[in-house]
Amino acid sequence: MSFAHTWIQRVASVFKDAETHASPEVRNARALIAAIDRGGLPLNPARVNVIARQLGLEVSSRAPMDETISRIRKALMRA
Repeated sequence: MSFAHTWIQRVASVFKDAETHASPEVRNARALIAAIDRGGLPLNPARVNVIARQLGLEVSSRAPMDETISRIRKALMRA
């Protein structure tokens, strides 16, 4: 193996370790955002609200889903 390949594997393992130490709530939120970024659309607004509330956000059941997703993104940047 080359030095570059070994170095890339080490860096990747650091990020993987950081992800495994995240709380289940943060992992759920990251999974939601990753799915949206890949082009998916959340079909259940209530599920999006549950994830937001698990992150400690106050969310109205009438809040637009795109607004809630934006707030989840901001919360993940702080996490």
